[in-house]
This record gives sequence, C-alpha cells and structure tokens, in this order.
Amino acid sequence: MAIPALSNRQVYRGKVVSLDVDTVRFPNGSTGELEIIRHPGAAAVLPFASDPHGADPTILLIEQYRYAANGPLIEIPAGRLNPGEAPEQCARRELLEEVGVKAGRLERLTTIWTTPGFTDERIHLFWASDLTADQHAREPDEFIEVTPKPLSEVLTLIRGGVICDAKTVLGILYVAGFVLEH
Repeated sequence: MAIPALSNRQVYRGKVVSLDVDTVRFPNGSTGELEIIRHPGAAAVLPFASDPHGADPTILLIEQYRYAANGPLIEIPAGRLNPGEAPEQCARRELLEEVGVKAGRLERLTTIWTTPGFTDERIHLFWASDLTADQHAREPDEFIEVTPKPLSEVLTLIRGGVICDAKTVLGILYVAGFVLEH
C-alpha cells in the first residue's frame, strides 16, 4: 500500500541524488516526517565472456575505486538511468562504457530496492552473453579494471566476503541459482 506524501520539502538536489523531507500519514493514521534520498534508478549487468551454460563460465567483473567504501570493490557493471532511458538501454550503455563490450544477448533477471529504509533507488538486473569487443568510454571519475573470473572462483569470493557489493552478490547468486540451474 503506497503512502502518499502530505507535503514534500526538497533539502538538497545534486548530480546523483536529491534529499527530500516528506510529511506522511502512516497506515495507523498518525503523521510524521521521513527523510528520503531520491534516485533515478539504475541498471546492472552480469556479462558472461564464455557460454553461460558451459562448464564453469567466465564472468567479466570490474574492480572499481569507490570513495564511500574507502577503496576498490569488485562489481558488475552498473550505472544510473538517464532521463527517459529504459533499463535495458542503460544496461547495454554501461556494459560498453565500463567494460568495452557489446552484448548480443541481454536478459532481465529482476529489479531490487537497494535500501528502502531511506531511498527510492531501484536497480534493474540483467545478464549478458554473446559479447563482442568495442571501445570503453569511462567517466572521468571511474577508475576501473576489468577482471575476468570463472564462476566457481566468483562464488568462493562471495562466500569469503571479498565480493560484498549488494547488486553484484545478488546478481551472481540469482544467475547461479535460477538461470544456470543444472
């Protein structure tokens, strides 16, 4: 059940997010103020460099410097939606920009809320295969190294806490559990 805002006050508007304070009526009839980070949404894609249904397929991960994490994280390519951009289009764009490949096949996995306690950000997850090399076009603040890894190693890195980015962990486990079931 959606709770409509009784009033809305924008506190900050930035390049990536904005902060609003909404006055809302809760399901029990009481009212209160909630801070919410508004985000346009994003798409993320798990690219397979080899046959996804083959023995121990290779995934193209990226190692990317993340200021908020105080260093690099191992991730799948992702980025925020441009105004009017479809999630699939964003996934294809980010795959080319960050990894330098185009996908012959792109399949939707699911859509997730990142942290619904304080943001409306949703990430649309995809997987890609039949990749062809092209030229990447990274943003000036993107410091990325592409790191191909076999799925078995990736799952070990998730279990060991080395891969801890939520969209990446969820996308990989979703594919391993529901797409590549044997």
